[in-house]
Amino acid sequence: MNVNLNLLSTLSIAIVFFIIGTFLKDKIKFFSKFCIPSPVIGGLLFTLLSLFLRIFNIVNISVSQNFISIFMTAFFTILGLNASFKLVKKGGSLLFKYWILCGFLALSQNIIAISIAKITNIHPLIALMCGTISMEGGHGNAAAFGSTIEKLGINGAVTIGLASATLGIIIGGLLGAPVARYLIEKNNLKPKFNPYPKLYNKKCNFLTKSFLTRNSKPNIFTPINFFEHTLVILLCLNFGDLIARTIYLKTSIVIPSVVGCMIVACIFRNFNDKAKLIDLNFYILDFASDIALSMFLIIALMSINLLDLSTIAGPMILIIFAQVIFILIYSIFVCFKVLGKNFDAAVMVSGIIGHGIGNTPNALANINSVTHKYGPSEKASLIVPLVGAFLLDTFSLPCIIIFINLFK
Repeated sequence: MNVNLNLLSTLSIAIVFFIIGTFLKDKIKFFSKFCIPSPVIGGLLFTLLSLFLRIFNIVNISVSQNFISIFMTAFFTILGLNASFKLVKKGGSLLFKYWILCGFLALSQNIIAISIAKITNIHPLIALMCGTISMEGGHGNAAAFGSTIEKLGINGAVTIGLASATLGIIIGGLLGAPVARYLIEKNNLKPKFNPYPKLYNKKCNFLTKSFLTRNSKPNIFTPINFFEHTLVILLCLNFGDLIARTIYLKTSIVIPSVVGCMIVACIFRNFNDKAKLIDLNFYILDFASDIALSMFLIIALMSINLLDLSTIAGPMILIIFAQVIFILIYSIFVCFKVLGKNFDAAVMVSGIIGHGIGNTPNALANINSVTHKYGPSEKASLIVPLVGAFLLDTFSLPCIIIFINLFK
């Protein structure tokens, strides 16, 4: 029997499993100890339950994926509202170091993929689908570049890319926070400044205010303030989507709607910093960002059919395994040291693992999970989203295009 959940049913079940994930994280020491994000716990629990029901021919559950793009676009739009040029300058040399580390990771992932392709005698373009395209690029790049590669006569590129990206999200969500925990406890690291110590303890839920230290005014959360900020987000969503569609109709150049929304939000933020059209309250924006992030992650995981992962052949699994081993060694022994070997560096390591083999929401989820337990990291909360959402593409996209052209 097939059961197709509509939008409301999908959202309802997502919230239920988010609550279950939060409950399990509080009650099961393993989850709390290793800072596994609540949406990852709840989403994987639903996925395993769905797999069990499907294997025994009890019921085949399909969730509505329409909310995924909505929450993802909303999340990145809010990131755009946080992308102040002043904040980029504030990131200073540490932001530049993190950016370069991510760029080197993108290059290394493609080199690893091509190297294993030669050993296992598979087509290098198929191997690239398990490199930067799906690891740092996620589902969006996997679908986009997979289609391009299939047009070159390589069948199955999209399927392999999406499966790899799915596995990357799971691994990135499971490994990022535990690695940061290992570095923090091994080196006895502490945050330099904790303005809200009561918010950070073992009983905290997943949600956290990722930009707490940027709020100098009281956290006023009233209906009028909420609707003002909601209106700003919705206007950015509408104008961003309109711009992306217009560019496509006029030039046939495909620009993802999420990119258009982020650009509009970024322009508005920096214009508003000078014009003062609205007094942005980052407590409200961060709260909305956390909601969008949580729902995006859990619904994305709920929509996974684990049986599809069986389509990845042995060489593909070998490539992904090699990617994971490399990023663990690279992040612990290189990134942590280059970034300063302090608390901020440890938290940023959870971020680079998150979007290095998953996506930016993974990175933010890892950071939120770690900072809930150990305290805030303003630098990580500033640098990781800026690089993951904006600056990383300046390295990864040219790297992908060059490798595709080299091995087509």
